[in-house]
Amino acid sequence: MSLFDLTGKVAIVTGSSRGIGRAIAEAMAAQGARLVISSRKAEACEEAAATINDRHGEGTAIVIPANISSKEALQHLADETRRQLGRIDILVCNAASNPYYGPMSGISDEQFRKIFENNVLANHWLINMVAPDMIERKEGSIIIISSIGGLTSSTTIGAYNVSKAADFQLARNLAAEFGPSGVRVNCIAPGLIRTDFARALWEDPETLKAVTRHTPMRRIGEPNEIAGAAIFLAAPASTFMTGQTIIVDGGATTGAGL
Repeated sequence: MSLFDLTGKVAIVTGSSRGIGRAIAEAMAAQGARLVISSRKAEACEEAAATINDRHGEGTAIVIPANISSKEALQHLADETRRQLGRIDILVCNAASNPYYGPMSGISDEQFRKIFENNVLANHWLINMVAPDMIERKEGSIIIISSIGGLTSSTTIGAYNVSKAADFQLARNLAAEFGPSGVRVNCIAPGLIRTDFARALWEDPETLKAVTRHTPMRRIGEPNEIAGAAIFLAAPASTFMTGQTIIVDGGATTGAGL
């Protein structure tokens, strides 16, 4: 069997109607997995699932919309996946929120809470809804899409960065708890990626220039360039890896040029 073969596996990818989540879902389908496409908007999910099914066969992807801010919606996502597909082998917590750009002195309590509830608490909820079956089977891979923001600082997305640092620790703690049962929990930390979610950063010429100036590859990333790391973490290739973070940032965190 290929080290990267996902044939027969069932994966939930949140925020998979576009951007990094969609790229991960499409890559996993190409490796043989069955996918649950999930985000807030059912129509966008349907379009993404249709594209995957056209390429890889009807039934490769199903749609279960869910708003990550709703615990009830996430429970439905987990329960309906089990009902339709029988099991959950892989969970990718990709969906996130960032409703505020600016110094942390200006963020409202409501915005701060939303960032933490959607970027950390929602991951905690969904993981604990999915993990029991994995623990019982003594196999499973959970992947949290964090950010290099959790490793650095920012004067515009500080609260978001704090939430992403919390995701690193969430993965470490859960890796320690789930490890004896063979369930792995890891993070991916992308740099700046050309997605709608990060549009406010890469569309600003000065921000883009500042980011790429000190990035060895002198460019930002594309969504499909994160998908390979997710395949690795989901597949047999990484069965002895847990509690870790893979940084995929074109070298931005190397400090080149500083």
